[in-house]
Amino acid sequence: MLCFPIFTLSDNNYRGGCVIYGVMSKLELLAPAKNLEFGCEAVNHGADALYIGAPAFGARAAATNSVADVEALVRYAHLYGSKVFATVNTILFDSELEPAVSMIRQLYNIGVDALIIQDIGLLECDLPPVELHASTQCHNASTERIKFLESAGFSRVILARETSLEQMRLMRAATSVDLEAFVHGALCVSYSGQCYMSQYLNGRSGNRGCCSQPCRSSYDLCASDGRTLIRDRHLLSLRDFNASQQLGNMIAAGITSFKIEGRLKDLAYVKNITAYYRQMLDTMMDGHSRASSGRSVFYFTPDPDRTFNRGYTDYFLRGRQPMASFATQKSLGKRVGEVVSLGSNNLVISGKEQFSNGDGLCFFDSDGRLQGFMVNGVQGRAVVPNVMPDIEAGTTIWRNNDQQFEKQLAGRSAERRIAVRMLFSVVDKGFMLELEDEDGVKTASVTAVEHQLVTGSVEKASALIVKQLSKLGDTPFAASEVEDTTKGRYFLPVSVLNELRRKVVEEHIEHRISYFRPADCCRADRCETSPVREADYRANVVNSKAEAFYKRHGVKVLERGLEQTADYEGKALMTTKYCLRYELGCCLQGKNKGRPQVSLQPADNLVLVNNTRRFRLEFDCRECLMRIYPMR
Repeated sequence: MLCFPIFTLSDNNYRGGCVIYGVMSKLELLAPAKNLEFGCEAVNHGADALYIGAPAFGARAAATNSVADVEALVRYAHLYGSKVFATVNTILFDSELEPAVSMIRQLYNIGVDALIIQDIGLLECDLPPVELHASTQCHNASTERIKFLESAGFSRVILARETSLEQMRLMRAATSVDLEAFVHGALCVSYSGQCYMSQYLNGRSGNRGCCSQPCRSSYDLCASDGRTLIRDRHLLSLRDFNASQQLGNMIAAGITSFKIEGRLKDLAYVKNITAYYRQMLDTMMDGHSRASSGRSVFYFTPDPDRTFNRGYTDYFLRGRQPMASFATQKSLGKRVGEVVSLGSNNLVISGKEQFSNGDGLCFFDSDGRLQGFMVNGVQGRAVVPNVMPDIEAGTTIWRNNDQQFEKQLAGRSAERRIAVRMLFSVVDKGFMLELEDEDGVKTASVTAVEHQLVTGSVEKASALIVKQLSKLGDTPFAASEVEDTTKGRYFLPVSVLNELRRKVVEEHIEHRISYFRPADCCRADRCETSPVREADYRANVVNSKAEAFYKRHGVKVLERGLEQTADYEGKALMTTKYCLRYELGCCLQGKNKGRPQVSLQPADNLVLVNNTRRFRLEFDCRECLMRIYPMR
C-alpha cells in the first residue's frame, strides 16, 4: 500500500488516503520554476506541478528562492490544483543538517507538496510529515534500488534518465511507488549522482549544486600509441532529450509524472516547452485524468525547435541510439533551410520560414565548426547579415534566435481558466451567489439588499443579471453556466451585482488554495535490508546520519564521498551509459552501423585530453558502460 494525498468530492476535503497504485490514474506534467515568475507562467501554460529551488541545498545553486517566494508560488499553484515540489537535493555535511531540517520545516509550514532530496541522511533526521521524492541524483537506475527507496519511505522515485521503456515496465510491475521520468531538456552524460569530474577539476561538486559542466568542454581524443584521433571536439556533450514521440509508450509503461528539465533556462523555453507537452499529454488522456484543474489557452504555436536545443535524442528509451553533439555544445535552434545563392552582401535561404531583423542564424563551416551571424535586413528570401560569413551554397542554416517567436513569448502568451457554475438566488433580506468549480469546490456569498420587484421585463432583468455575473474578466475562472433562479423578478443595481461577483470570486480563490493544501504524509520506513551490502564513495555519504541510515539497513559504508576525502586515485570520475566507441563507429561488440569515423583498433586504449588534464577511458562491454578515470 502506498500513501499519498487524494481529494474526495464527497466531503469537499483534500486529505491523505491510502490507495493502491492504479486506482488514481492521473498524469502529471512537471515543469521547472527558476523563480516565482517562471513558476507562475509554467502554471499558466499548463503545468500540473512545479519544482523550485529552496533557499539553499538545491542541485542548482544559481536557482535558489526565498521562503516567501516559494510560499507565493504555492498559493498560485494550489489555486489551480497544481503542486509545488521544493528541491533540497544536494548531499549535506554534518554542519548543514540542522539548518537544512530547519529550512524543511519552513517549507512544510508554507504548504509545499513534497521535497526532492538526494541525501539519504535526511531520513534519519526529525523531518516534518512532508512527502519525500528521491532525486534522480540518488542513482535510481535499477528495480532493486527503487524497491529499497520505496521501503525507506519515499512517495516517489525520479528515474535515472538512462532508463529504457522496458526497464520502466519492469520497475512498475515490481513496485507501487510513484514513478517520475524526464521527458525533455539537457542531458548529463554521466549517471546523475555518479559524476565527480567537476569536483576533481575545480572543487565544484555536482552533488553539491555547483557543477561546472566539464561535459560541455572540448577534448582531444588520443590513442595509446600517441596518435591524436580527434582534436578539439565536444566529445562528452550530448544532444538534448526529447521524448515527446514516446509519451504514449511511457504512459503504457507506468510513468505518471513527466518532468521537463530547465531550472536555469529562460522564460521563453519554460513557456514553449510546457505548452508543447501540455498539448501532447492532453491528446493521451484516454483512461487517465489530468493532475490539476483548468484549461490553458495559448496565443502562440508551441514548437520546441524554436527555443534552446542542441538537437534531439530520445536517449535510451528505445535502446542505444546516436546521441552525441561533437561539433558544438551550444543551441542550434530550428533548421530553417539551405543557402540557395550568395550575393555581395546577402544570401538566399530555401524553405518557408520568415526572417526578421535581429534573428540569429548559424551554420557549420567546412571544418565542422559552428559559426553564426545576425540578420540586419530581410529582402524576400534573402537575408542581409551583420557581417557576411564565409559560407557556401548548399550549407544548412539553423535559427537559434527567433525574434518574432521571442516577441510572442515575451507578452501574454497563455491564460488558464477553471470552469465554474454560478447560481444566483434570493434569500431572506438579500441575495446569494453560489459558485461551484470543476473540482466540486463550492463557495457562497450573500449581499444584504432590499427586495425590490422589477417593474419592467423580467426577461431583460434576468439577462442583465446573467451578463454581469458572467464577467469574470482576468480572474482564474470562466463561467460554464450561470443560472438566475429569481427569473429576473427583482431589480438589483449593476454595482451590487458586480460587488457580489467580486466577493464570491475572492472567497473562492482562498477556498481553493486551502482546499488543495497537502495533508500530512504517512511516511514509514520498513527498515528492509538494502540490496547492496557495501557502499563506497559512489554512495555519496558525507554525514553521520547517512552512515547511520545505511548501517540500519545492513550496509557497511567503506568510505566517505569524494567531496570529503578528495581521494581520486583509481576512482571513476564518471560512470556513463554513453559510449564514445559506439558514437565513433568502433563498438567492440559490433553494434554500430556505417563506416567508423576514426581508425581505431580493439586493443587501443583511449585517453581524453583537456588542456593539461588527461583522462583514461574504460569500456565495460558486459554492462555496456563507459567509465572515465583521472591520469597523472
